[in-house]
Parts: sequence; structure tokens; C-alpha cells
Amino acid sequence: MTIQINAASFTGISGYPINVEVDISAGLPAFNIVGLADTSVKESKERVRSAIINSGYTFPIKRITVNLAPADLKKEGSLFDLPIAIGILSATNQICSDFIDEYIIVGELSLSGNLKRIKGALPITTYGVKNNLSKIIVPTDNALECSIVKNSKIFGFDNLSQVIDYFEYRDSLPFKYSQNFENESIDLDFDDIVGQESSKRAIEVSASGGHNIVLYGAPGSGKTMLAKRIPTILPPLNYEEALEVTEIYSVSGNVQNQNLIFKRPFRNPHHTSSKIALVGGGSNLIPGEISLAHNGILFLDELLEFKKDVLEVLRQPLEDRVIKFSKSTGNVIYPANFMFVSALNPCPCGNYGSNKECTCTEYQRKRYISKLSGALLDRIDIFSPVKSLNYDEIEKSRKTDSSKEIRKRVTLARQIQKDRFSHENIHYNSEMQKKHIDKYCKLSTDTSNILKTLFKNFEVSTRAYTRILKVARTIADMNERKDIAPIDLIEAIQYRKFIDGKIV
Repeated sequence: MTIQINAASFTGISGYPINVEVDISAGLPAFNIVGLADTSVKESKERVRSAIINSGYTFPIKRITVNLAPADLKKEGSLFDLPIAIGILSATNQICSDFIDEYIIVGELSLSGNLKRIKGALPITTYGVKNNLSKIIVPTDNALECSIVKNSKIFGFDNLSQVIDYFEYRDSLPFKYSQNFENESIDLDFDDIVGQESSKRAIEVSASGGHNIVLYGAPGSGKTMLAKRIPTILPPLNYEEALEVTEIYSVSGNVQNQNLIFKRPFRNPHHTSSKIALVGGGSNLIPGEISLAHNGILFLDELLEFKKDVLEVLRQPLEDRVIKFSKSTGNVIYPANFMFVSALNPCPCGNYGSNKECTCTEYQRKRYISKLSGALLDRIDIFSPVKSLNYDEIEKSRKTDSSKEIRKRVTLARQIQKDRFSHENIHYNSEMQKKHIDKYCKLSTDTSNILKTLFKNFEVSTRAYTRILKVARTIADMNERKDIAPIDLIEAIQYRKFIDGKIV
């Protein structure tokens, strides 16, 4: 007799169906799992056997064959334990199987029959809801996480016996989701920053359009303080964005409180991080820091202390906003639409261009900066110097706008962009492609002449040209202007000045 159980797995943050087929026949006792299963799946034989026996049910002494279809997809993880156990019990008539095909069943079993938390339950739930399989049986520890998805019907259980009883009596209601909103931290605020008005303005422009920004200046000038306060001026995630972020954290096993993540991620990896830690991959094709920063911020402090080959792997994700892995075990795509923020010193000693004496030679300084290739610099929208303050500037500093006040302006500018791009499949100016630039960044004759002069006097790449227009469009939105004015373009060009005032 063959029994089929609906299960599911995931690749990247996308769920896909797995059909667990269980056949029990006469013959020498055997327990075989086929269907391109890895070691963790094949080891489920011992977990399933012990869980069934220790739950008070009979494990058949017959020839058992379990097929995980489709057979050409590699199966990984322990989430097939529960559907295999249910399939065996159903095939031996120890469980009522009248309604089993209405459910997706996933879960890891302990030897005692208890259900343990699994990774990737959220994308599996999203797949089920989209494919009219909204009834999903999961371990209790995954129930809150899975119930985040709208229209889902999640049934969480602590052990195998509870699952069997449910199919027998149908006496449980779906888990009801209740978002526990955390109070927003007010420990960091922009009104803590003394001076640095030009950098604050650059950060506000960057946040308003989702643009990449580099802060550079002497040690102690406040670069890291500024960067760490950027999340406080960004609006919270909407439901679709929050679900994407939570799915990434689900497959990586980083969902802490199992609630939907509405706070924009802020990832700050150390400069000793490897390429795999930054972009993901490895033997299990896990998401890296750039994917964990999706819809949020990736902050690289001490940018030039990162190895050059590590920095270069950022080039493609910064442009494509996704990261693709191709291996013999399969292909995985993770989203990586993040706002790139970095801070760096202009030379090895850090004092170049400040009121302190620089001890570096010209050769040392150029060699230090050369870690940033032209291709990587092209992908940065805004360069902002952060100057060291003298005593008088600190003493005479006036109170500036708080994060709450800046957030209101940023939210307004972003709403203008969302309304503009409502039919374009993008949200912010930083995501514009050439067709969007041609349509929404039209320039008057006077404004166009400014760009023409820029090209005549400086070697500006085509990519830098488009990024200037994107930033100018954001500045116009902040000023609630329909068209880009000359003053908007001039400000955008100023943000292309890097160390020594060179236009990049």
C-alpha cells in the first residue's frame, strides 16, 4: 500500500513542494529512503523508528520504501522526519488518513517523539498559501513564525502523539498570530551629533532615495556615530518587505522572537570577515551579510581595512540587488537590495586633510586608497567628508533636528517615489534603470549644460552619470519639485567629490 504525504522544502527564500511517498510491502525487513536525499535525511530512519515506538505505536517489521519526489532535486535537512512518520503510520492504518492530503506536514523528530524547531518554515508557509495548501502542520516552536503569513492556517504540535490525535479527532484550531511590537529604541538619535551639518544633509539625501554613501574623514570625527543613526531616520518596513526580510532570517535560523521583522536590518560585519561571510554561499549556500541586510543597511566600518578581494565581491550585488549561487548541488538566488553605507580614513594614519599632521607619504596614501577600485567607486552615489571639529565649533554647537523630525522628511520623499513608481516594479530612485531615468529625469537646457560641462572637464563614467541623475531626482523629490532644477543637479555633483576634491 502506498501513501502520499504533502511536504515541502526551500531553496533560497522560495518554498517548493516535496511529495513523500511511503510504500510498505512484504519481504525482508528494510527501511530505504530514495529521492536524492543527503545524509541528514537518510539519518531520519533511526529518528522516525525510535519516535514511533516511544510514542506508543508499532513500527512495521516489513520492507519500507520512502520516495521523496521529485527525485532530481537534492533534499536536505531534518524537516521530513514528521511526514515520513505520518506516512508509515497511515500506511499501517494506525492513523486516520481521510484528510491528510489537505495539509503540508514538516517537522524534525527527536528519539522520544517530540517535535523540534526547523529552519525555513516561513518560506514553506508562503509557498503553501500561494498554492492553496494553507493548512500546515509544524512544530510548536515554528507556529508563531509561520502564522505571520496572511491567510495561513497553522497547526503547531509538541510531539508526534499530538499530531496523530489531531488527525483522529480534529480537535485543534489554527494558531492565531498576534504581533508583539517592540518599543522603538531611542538610545541613538541624530540630535546627539555635534555639528557635521553637511554630512547630515548627505545622509538624509541617501536615506530618502536609498543611495549608497561613503563617509570619510579623520579618526574620531564621528563617521561611525553618523552611520549607526541612519536606521533611526528610515521608515519601518511594510508587510511585503517585512515578510521578505523575515523569510531570509528564517532560512538562516536567525529569527529570534518569531515575530514579523518590521525594523529595518542594520548589519555591521567586522573587517576580518571573509567573502562567504559577506555574500553567502559555502557548502549549504547560506545567505550572507548582504542578504541579511536586505531592505535595510549594510555598514562596513573601516572600509579600507577589508581585503580588496572581499570588497570586489560587492560589485555585482550592488548593481543587480540579488546574489546568485550556481553549484552542482543546485542554484540559489537570495535578494540583496540594501543601502550600502561605509566609513573610511583617507590615509593609513587617518589625518590627511584634517587639522592634524599627516605622517603618510603620497605613495602610502595612494596605495591605501587603491583598495577601492574604479568599478566599486562607480557604484557609490554619495561621498561625504566628515571633518574634525575644533573647540569653538563644539562649544558653539546648536541643537539640530532629531531623528524623528528627519524621518518625517525621509518618509515624505520616499512616498513620492513609491507613488511615481507604483506601476514600475521598483520603489526608490536608487533602483531606477535607464528607461526610468529617461522618463523621470528629464533636464532643462540650463540643467543639461551643467552636466555637459562636467563631462568636458572631468572623466566621468556612464555609470557615474546615471547615479548623479538619480541623486538629483531624490533631491528634487525632497524639495517637492516635479522636475530636476539646476540647484538639485549641482548638489548631486558635489556628492561625487572624493578625497582631494576629485570627481569620481
